[in-house]
Amino acid sequence: MMANRDAPIPEFQKQSDFVWDIPTAYKKGMLVPGRMFASKQLLQDMDRTVYDQLANVASLRGIQQHALCMPDAHSGYGFPIGGVAAFDPEEGIISPGGIGFDINCGMRLVTTNLTYKEVKPRLKQLVDLLFQRVPAGVGCKGFVKLDKKLFQQIMTQGAGWCVDNGFGWHEDLAAIEDNGCIKQADPAFVSDKAMTRGMDQLGTLGSGNHYLEIQYAGEIFDQAVAKKLGIISEDQICVMVHCGSRGFGHQIGTDYLKIFLDKMASYKLNVLDPELACAPFQSKEGQQYYSAMACAANMAFANRQVILHRIRECFSETFGKSPEKLEMNMVYDVAHNIAKLEKHTVDGKMKEVVVHRKGATRAFGPGRKELTGKFNKMGQPVIIGGSMETGSYLLLGTEGALEQTFGSTAHGSGRTMSRTQAKRDFNGEQLQKDMEKRGIYVRTTSYSGLAEEAGKAYKPISVVVDTLERAGISKKIVGLKPLGNIKG
Repeated sequence: MMANRDAPIPEFQKQSDFVWDIPTAYKKGMLVPGRMFASKQLLQDMDRTVYDQLANVASLRGIQQHALCMPDAHSGYGFPIGGVAAFDPEEGIISPGGIGFDINCGMRLVTTNLTYKEVKPRLKQLVDLLFQRVPAGVGCKGFVKLDKKLFQQIMTQGAGWCVDNGFGWHEDLAAIEDNGCIKQADPAFVSDKAMTRGMDQLGTLGSGNHYLEIQYAGEIFDQAVAKKLGIISEDQICVMVHCGSRGFGHQIGTDYLKIFLDKMASYKLNVLDPELACAPFQSKEGQQYYSAMACAANMAFANRQVILHRIRECFSETFGKSPEKLEMNMVYDVAHNIAKLEKHTVDGKMKEVVVHRKGATRAFGPGRKELTGKFNKMGQPVIIGGSMETGSYLLLGTEGALEQTFGSTAHGSGRTMSRTQAKRDFNGEQLQKDMEKRGIYVRTTSYSGLAEEAGKAYKPISVVVDTLERAGISKKIVGLKPLGNIKG
């Protein structure tokens, strides 16, 4: 669902050069304005379906202040991708369309003490080994063998289960959002079909825009903060992972979407788009979905943890040193498809709200109780994935995000064309060859999948990140450049 050029263009109300409101008069039923964070150019180039979807979100019961959209936004299922909305927990709703089907799809960044010069001669060897050890592609299966009981433990313990079972370091947990475990998880509300789909997927990348990338810190914007996060030089090698809960989260979303569609009438809920099917947050069905969603989120934390374990193994074998000696430390791990109960200032008062972030990242500034250790003083790291051709960014959450966006920011660069269009415009095999000539070695399970991820299918990541910084909702710390990439 991309580029609906027939959708009406709102009469935007300019709040600043990077903040634009869609007034409630734009569409009947809107309870609050839509608010878009974008430069004028990004706004003009936006997939027009986003405007309509944001207006639909603004009509949902119990929504607070604004329906929000990040600069990487494009149309999605129900909510736009890049959408943020907060709801009153007593009067408001919870919606799978506002979370996404790949629950807790997220980003993880890891440092090493290796340099560009040390890695470049062994890059192909390293990427080939990672491609062998970290399964990618549709239907791929992991090496961790689980039964139903063990899988239920992962649903409730998240990344902690992995560390307890030898797939990580205890220090890793301190650098994961929620320490890698959401407490509300309850496997009783997960279907057998979802369990069957997810049980053999631990430690797998999957397909689509998921990736594992070897990078170097090409540009450091804030030396002091970067050093605190473990990045000290512009030739330093880092590793980034982007993946989520795979088919497990997708099935949970599918299951509850059907349940909500059947139950909305009994709760007198009307939505402008059936893709926004929802239930009152405090209803039986709403709470069951919240508990099942937490199970999928914990599986995703565990998935990225097992992948990190494999990454450390591969680096160790390639360079003949232990992961500890290679200083393969976590920077942070963030979710960008999730809903959470959080306290935020609404109309001048601190209030608990249900924040939906779909293709959007938590970006808390300093002092939030959810941030522990060094992060409480500096703010939360934010990992923004760009395209495999252009690079990615490490940012920091700000007080401005807490004031303006319920502590939220973007999650990536955002698509400019559909996957179907990208496959028409680009040849995956040729793209792979062209990238290798430019020094980026890519392994993929599918050339058509690679074509879908061409850099020109995405917005310029630097423009998106500059917009976030100038709007005051994130701060640039490091720009990361790609060297090697594994795509599903």
